[in-house]
Amino acid sequence: MALLARSKPRERAVEASITFLEQVFAGHLQHDFRVRLWNSATWGSGSPRFTLVLNHPGALRAMFLSPSEVTLGEAYVFGDVDIEGDIEAVFKVAEYLAEREDMLPGRRLRTLLGRLPVEQRPRQLPRYGELRGAIHSKQRDWQAVNYHYDLPPAFFGLFLDKQLVYSCAYFSSPDENLESAQHRKIEYICRKLRLRPGDRLLDIGCGWGSLIIHAALHYGAHCLGITLSKKQAEYARERIRELGLEERCTVEICDYRELDTGKQFDKIASVGMFEHVGEALLPEYFGRAWLLLRPGGVFLNHGIADSVNHRQGGPSFVTKYVFPDGELVPISTTLRIAEYSGFEVRDVESLREHYALTLHHWVRRLEDHDSDARAITDETTFRIWRLFMGGSAHRFRTAKLNLYHSLLAKPADGSTGMPLTRADWYENQA
Repeated sequence: MALLARSKPRERAVEASITFLEQVFAGHLQHDFRVRLWNSATWGSGSPRFTLVLNHPGALRAMFLSPSEVTLGEAYVFGDVDIEGDIEAVFKVAEYLAEREDMLPGRRLRTLLGRLPVEQRPRQLPRYGELRGAIHSKQRDWQAVNYHYDLPPAFFGLFLDKQLVYSCAYFSSPDENLESAQHRKIEYICRKLRLRPGDRLLDIGCGWGSLIIHAALHYGAHCLGITLSKKQAEYARERIRELGLEERCTVEICDYRELDTGKQFDKIASVGMFEHVGEALLPEYFGRAWLLLRPGGVFLNHGIADSVNHRQGGPSFVTKYVFPDGELVPISTTLRIAEYSGFEVRDVESLREHYALTLHHWVRRLEDHDSDARAITDETTFRIWRLFMGGSAHRFRTAKLNLYHSLLAKPADGSTGMPLTRADWYENQA
């Protein structure tokens, strides 16, 4: 009798879970995914792209009693559910749920969720602490950058290319490998800047040094890279020493607001740093770049843009667990502020499809090295990054996000010295 009494709550949980799934999904997306319950019972049919595994009877309650992007993500991050199969496909289902957010907490569904037990499961929180100070103050920006980038370089090496290029690649075809596409991107940036021997190049947010090393090695430029990450700086400096480029390459741990505007550069690049600046600080960001650039020079700003029609409001999974204080703005906002700062907009190129491909490579490579990722970091961090990169790939593919190269000039008496066409950007490109 005692065994029967214990089994009945679990039987009720199975029944309530299946009924909930039927009411939320029946007739919609039911062939896209399958659900496997803790007792091996399944819901769904067809040839699903992924399987959502409910690890305990209270899993749906944890996900949907107070549904949001954050709670849905946390259900996976903290092990209430597992995701087997195509992580990118999960986000089509997540968008379906977001469109029905008002329906999910309805009385009937809440009654079903109320039949499920509350599971007091231990949660291994990420290694990060809360950020302190005023948002986008120098101190807080330093904390935010190190929150994201100071994982061991070996972790990033699991999914990035050999040069640790942590930004959108540039593919000649969907079948091109990541190594080749990232080399192509670095070369493309140098061509857009029209680097020449002896040019003084500033790389704002230089990461692990791939751009400045390429520019010094192949173009004879004199390069300064700045980053707020101590681990990135150490890694980049070691690579520079190994290649014997100390006379042409320098890496400093420095906030862009601390650069001496008395020293001007011929060319400036900012690749994947722009997202950390914050909309309120964009006038200072572009104003500082204007002062640092010599007349006749150009500034290439490579940054992710939000869509005017798909802007997210409120806290998101990414800002909570991946890029704290990160802010994305539409390209129209970026260009308007750049122009107010004095820049002439010379070229704007969308690389949206390229970033979808890049992220697809990254998440697959991370999954291929899942045991190494867990060993270098921990289970929670692996899950955060798998979810972040899979979701980002989906958002670029579906035009919720974009990536732009904006080439900005500082004319000297109206002249930029630029050729009349872009032909030199594409000459002899393999």
